[in-house]
This record gives sequence, structure tokens and C-alpha cells, in this order.
Amino acid sequence: MSMHKTVRTRLAPSPTGELHVGGLAMALKGYAWAKKNDGTFILRIEDTDQTREVTGAVDRIKQILMTFNLQWDEGPDVGGDFGPYIQSERLPLYQKYAQELLANGHAYYCFCTKERLAQVRDEQRAKKLPPMYDGHCRSLSESEVQAKLDNHEPSVIRLKVPKDESLSFTDLLRGTITFETNTVDDQVLLKSDGFPTYHLAVVVDDHTMHISHVFRGEEWISSAPKHVLLYRSFGWELPVFVHFPIFLNPTGKGKMSKRHGTVSVESFLSQGYLPDALLNFLMILGWAPKDDQEVMSLERYINEFNPGDVSSKSVKFDLTKLQWLNGVYIRTLSMDALSERLQPFLPTDFPQDRLVEILPLVSERLVLLSDIEELTNFFYRPIEVDPQQLLKKADAQLVKEQLQQTHAALAEHDSWELAAIETTIRELQERHDWHRGQYFMMLRLAVTGKKATPPLFETISALGTDQTLERLDSAGKML
Repeated sequence: MSMHKTVRTRLAPSPTGELHVGGLAMALKGYAWAKKNDGTFILRIEDTDQTREVTGAVDRIKQILMTFNLQWDEGPDVGGDFGPYIQSERLPLYQKYAQELLANGHAYYCFCTKERLAQVRDEQRAKKLPPMYDGHCRSLSESEVQAKLDNHEPSVIRLKVPKDESLSFTDLLRGTITFETNTVDDQVLLKSDGFPTYHLAVVVDDHTMHISHVFRGEEWISSAPKHVLLYRSFGWELPVFVHFPIFLNPTGKGKMSKRHGTVSVESFLSQGYLPDALLNFLMILGWAPKDDQEVMSLERYINEFNPGDVSSKSVKFDLTKLQWLNGVYIRTLSMDALSERLQPFLPTDFPQDRLVEILPLVSERLVLLSDIEELTNFFYRPIEVDPQQLLKKADAQLVKEQLQQTHAALAEHDSWELAAIETTIRELQERHDWHRGQYFMMLRLAVTGKKATPPLFETISALGTDQTLERLDSAGKML
């Protein structure tokens, strides 16, 4: 019986920085496929590159997965039958399998110095050849190797790639992929410090953890031949490989990268994207359910997702679509829930005691949670009014009269109620036959300093008597 009968997927991030949205997309796919098939989703931390590890990165990765409800079934903090789940704690395992490759003739010791390797690469570049190891130590005799080891010469272990062969493997999205072994480097498997390289570690871990499906980005296709050769050298069954297309920049040109702005999950959250909206967006990038419904729950995605249905073409990371989705999800929140989500985004001078009154006025216009300051700052900060904007479609004398009469009419109110405010302003406009568009826009500018705000009467009601009258008076004195 194949050990791959049970679906086991994994996310294997390196703690060298923040989790990329592409990594979250991969986690989502692996999680969904495992859950759909009553399988297991594994979190494995690939920390063999100790020099680049960022303090706290592992905890942040785990926190992000929990924020998006992608809880791992095996891994750090959870355990499982195939641990440890942190590569730096698995060194004896990699060393054991490297020795096995040496013993069966599929690997060899290399004693070349960094200086020699650099010289070889420079010579190859000068000849416009791809930089590859030249096999200098590949044919050392057993006695020569032993003598160097006895002399404690620094060494690495390299894979002995067969020459003049064609090898193929099947990708679920792309079909059969064939490569020539002469184009594959004798890569280092075990470094001189006893740590494995990515290529040895990932194959050993995926096999010993019984990973059935390897989900990763298409940038790893070029490394797949090395991994296939390792599986073959060990005599192990290949997992199902699925190389998903990369995300393109929002412009549609080039791979989405830090050079072009936001790429980490944390940076999207810090802008005010809701986890549910971002996860939904990642669901429909390059894939769609049969009814093309774009707003969908994680539960529905699990039921309908199939990795073989994902487009093999790279897709644009469409921020317009993401922002639309975020707005949809914001409007599903109750006012209490939205108030809670907004707390990290409210400026320090925001009047918390007025949030209940102000929030319903702007909630429909929120695209990002971080928009809250720009949409509400005129309620609690001094405003700037452009006199020229006040005078559009009317002369100074008329606008001055409108401001004075509005001030006088509103000042007579004993109670500051919305219905009374609206009635007073509308009756003024109708009695004097003022142009409705001109008058209402002028009032909006006078009391908020903005052309676009929540509904005028509700805004005036929320501003309160003193603030409204003061701003009407101030605008009149400008003319």
C-alpha cells in the first residue's frame, strides 16, 4: 500500500522574515486539501539557514496562521508522530541520510575551498557558461578521501548527479516535465558545519513525514530535478508535485516582490485588511468555484477546492478586487464588531465617547480599516476651508447671506435633533429658492472642509451645535 493514500500536506516556511502573501496562499491550499480529504496539515519550520534567521519570526508565522484559522494538525506546539518539526532539531537525521548516499555511491565528499569554487565560477562566467561545480572531487579515490578526512580538511557532501540521462516527473498542473541530468549541478547536500542544504532537508523531511502532496510556487520547478534525483537515489516514492503559478505585481508586470511595495501578510493586516477578506481573495486568485461566486467562506472553499483546477498561468495580485472584497466583509460586521476591529486604527485624539455616533455615518465608505482617520478627522480636528471652493456657482454676497441665515436658523434650535436640522435647512433653501446643489455643497465645505463626507444632515447632527455654528461663522468671515 502506498504511504500516500492518506493526504498529508505541509507548510514549511523559513523564519528569515515576515510571511509572504504567497506563503499564506500556499498554506491555504495545503490546509484546504488536507481538510477536504480528512488528511493532515503540517507546519514545519525550515531553519537550517541560521545566519538569516530573524528573532521572533517563528512566533509571528504561527500567530498569522492562527489569525487566519489555518491551525496545523502536526508541528511546533502541537507535536505529532513525525517530529521534531523544526529542522535544526533534526540534524542527526540529515547526517544519517547523507551517509547513506555516500555508502550507495550517490554522493561524494568535496574538499574544494571557497577560493577555488569562486575561481571556477568566474572562469565559467567568462566563457558564458552556467556556473556549476566542475566535479573536481568527484573522482577522488577512497584512500584520497580518507586521508583528507583524517587530516581534518573541511568538506561538504555533494550529490553525484548521473551524466547523459533524461529524467521526468509529473506535475499535477503542468503534466510531464523532463530534464537532462547534464544541466543539474552536483549540489551540496550537507555543509561543513553539519547542517543540510535546503535540497537534502526538504526531501528527507517530506519523505519521513509522509507528505503526500508538495504544494509550492513555480519558482521551485528548477529545483525539482534535484529533488527527484534524491528520491530516486534513496529509492523513495515521489509525492504529488504541484507547482502553483506566482503572483504578479498589481500592475500585472513582474513577480510580486518587496521592491514593488507590500508583500507580507502582516503589512496587509496593518493597512486594515480583514483576515477573512484577504483569505477569500487568495482563494479566488487563479481559481474559481463552478458558480463563479467570488465571496466565499473557508468551509465552502474546503468543499470545492481541487489543486488540479488552479490555472497554470500567473495571476495579477489585483488590489482593486481585494479592496472591494474588504469592503464587502467590513459591511458584514455589526457596529460593535467593527468598533472593536477599528481600535488599533483610531488616532490617539479620536473622541472614543463619540464613536457610537460617528461610526454609522462612515461605515459604508470604509474600504480599509485604516481609512477611519481620513473619513472622520473633521469631526474632532480643526478644518481648512478654501474660500474659492465656497464661491463656486455663487458670488460672495449670496454665499455670505446663505451662511448667516443658516447660522441664525440653526442657532434658534433648543434641541439638536436630526429631523429638525434637516427641516430647517431644507425650508431655508426652498424659501429663498437657492440652487440646491450649490447650497448643500457650500454648507458641506463650510462645516467639514471636504467635498465628500457622510450625509450632510447626519454630519451636522454629529458635529453638534457649538462646532457647527462656529464653523459657519468662521466660513462667513473668510468672504
